[in-house]
Amino acid sequence: MARITAGVGCSHVPAIGVAMDTGNTNDVYWKPVFNGFEKSREWMKKQNPDVIFLVYNDHCTAFDASCIPTFSLGCAAEFKPADEGWGPRPVPVVKNHQKMASHIAQSLILDEFDITIMNDMEVDHGLTVPLSVMYGDVKPEEEWPALVIPLCVNVVQYPPPTGNRCYNLGKAVRRAIESYEEDLNVVIFGTGGMSHQLQYKRAGLINSKWDKNFLDLMTRDPLAASKISHLEYLRETGSEGIEMVMWHVMRGALNDEVTEVHRHYHVPASNTAVGHIILENNT
Repeated sequence: MARITAGVGCSHVPAIGVAMDTGNTNDVYWKPVFNGFEKSREWMKKQNPDVIFLVYNDHCTAFDASCIPTFSLGCAAEFKPADEGWGPRPVPVVKNHQKMASHIAQSLILDEFDITIMNDMEVDHGLTVPLSVMYGDVKPEEEWPALVIPLCVNVVQYPPPTGNRCYNLGKAVRRAIESYEEDLNVVIFGTGGMSHQLQYKRAGLINSKWDKNFLDLMTRDPLAASKISHLEYLRETGSEGIEMVMWHVMRGALNDEVTEVHRHYHVPASNTAVGHIILENNT
């Protein structure tokens, strides 16, 4: 039987990907950011997952204003890095575990979650940056060490799903994965955030106190975290802080009791707070 052994929460700041792609990770500005991921990469090698279930949001590459599904599950054989205006990132094509993805799609829909099935989709920095920070530099001609099943969540156009809906979706994802008969080690990622706003009068907003409390809740009280309202996200974390609802999918897929094995928080990277946490299921 497949099993979820751990969860990763991670910001997906596009400038982090640019720093890696241009070889600037040791610059004075970027070094503190990447130092916080050194232990994560060691952990990732040791964990060696067969499959990563990666929850992220699209940034108007696979979707635009004409069609914005709330939850979209990638069921294609592979997903090419998208051109976000300056060419695709120089990273490998993302390979899917198609049989497991199809199984999850069936399980979620029969579990009464309305999932859009994507059989053709490019993936942007929201998905590739978390893979890069966790695995390090992987060349385009190589392969990512794990297969990746992407779940795209709408946090771009109002209304996004609630944290509670995402938390319950995570529980449904766990049921789906654990009913898959192949013996596979699965790690689930929740990406996006943390506090940041990119426009208008509060552009550059960062709320470190709120962010750190959110990380605490991820470990010790995920149910309370799942009840955070849209209004609180907007007021306390800026217009783009709503991306953190995607972390609830990750947390809902884990045990109630988890062990926090690593945490990293840094301000700033670009104009964003970088947050990262690794949680292992208690057996």
